[in-house]
Amino acid sequence: MPDFKDLFLINPDIHFLNFGSFGACPAPVFENYQYWQRQLEWEPVQMIAFEGVGFLANSREHLARFIDVADKDDLVYVTNPSFAINLIAKNIQLQPGDEILTTDIEYGACDRTWNLYCQKADAVYKRQHIPLPVTTEAEFVNAFFAGLTPATKAIFISHITSATGLILPVEPIVQRAKALGLITIVDGAHAPAHIPLSIEKLQPDFYTGACHKWMMAPKGCSFLYVSKSCRTLLSDPLVVSWGYQALHPSGNILLDYNQMIGTRDFSAFLTVPACIEFMHQYNWKAQSKKCHEIVLQYAPAFYACLGTQPISPLNQEWIGQMISIPIRTQQPEALQRKLFTDYKIEVPIMRQDKDIYIRYSIQAFNTAADLEVLLDALQQLKQSGEWIS
Repeated sequence: MPDFKDLFLINPDIHFLNFGSFGACPAPVFENYQYWQRQLEWEPVQMIAFEGVGFLANSREHLARFIDVADKDDLVYVTNPSFAINLIAKNIQLQPGDEILTTDIEYGACDRTWNLYCQKADAVYKRQHIPLPVTTEAEFVNAFFAGLTPATKAIFISHITSATGLILPVEPIVQRAKALGLITIVDGAHAPAHIPLSIEKLQPDFYTGACHKWMMAPKGCSFLYVSKSCRTLLSDPLVVSWGYQALHPSGNILLDYNQMIGTRDFSAFLTVPACIEFMHQYNWKAQSKKCHEIVLQYAPAFYACLGTQPISPLNQEWIGQMISIPIRTQQPEALQRKLFTDYKIEVPIMRQDKDIYIRYSIQAFNTAADLEVLLDALQQLKQSGEWIS
């Protein structure tokens, strides 16, 4: 097995413990990215106006098999999940008094998106409180649906949350919501190639995920899945281009309205087959398992160092290749920069309302030594009494 540090382009001088934010691209995938960029520059008109649609279809076919989507045409590539959530929020025809039921541990950019569109429609974005620590799946589901009212129109929930790093029980939540006739929207930004994902099994109405995180595609490569029954809801595109009211429409407005939206470099979208091949070549399930074991192995030492308690059971039901440890600090942003500048550690310190977490991620190029460096740094900073209380 190779030294994975040699296969990634990450600065070797940095202890990179923040794969969860933007991912990182292996060298073979980045070379494939450059291949597609060169194809684009070699004959831009042919690539954009003629050949690109076929290349995109091939890439979507590979992605569909990877995340278990029966029809590749239920997928469209987007630059990031925030784009997808904006598209959905703009189109689900909110009426005054309608409610979007969510949790109070969602991604901040999505909170802002829903707040904007709900305010415009005089609707309600309802952030249902989830007591932490979480204990069981059933208690989480019950806490979530305690916010249900006759005005609830849709549910919106993360598959894995950004700040807390928790894997949420989306399957029973989606099943219950669909039984109630609600629109189901899942933000799966962190899920593909991080945890097992089957869209066919989950059956959401909308699901968006990032390929540039744990799938290791170049930045700006994500997808939106839309069930066939909900395609017609997306009648108002974020960007109006030639696919809108086209002379020769395909009959699939998801693709007509959102795939070719003006001149842009869509090379990153075309690397998904190379990402999947890379993971197959290096037995990525086994690598992920090793990473998960390191995450959990070191968690107790971090809780002991910081004097805080877990926010979930320490098992694979709730924790993947990243974990968020509560930390008491008055200056989280400054602490994050100090860890980077003084200790060469890239790790996020996340705010979730009044709570603050340090979230470390482990990928194949990481070793236990990276976590030892972080642990030593936190112990030193805690002893100083200035950074951590």
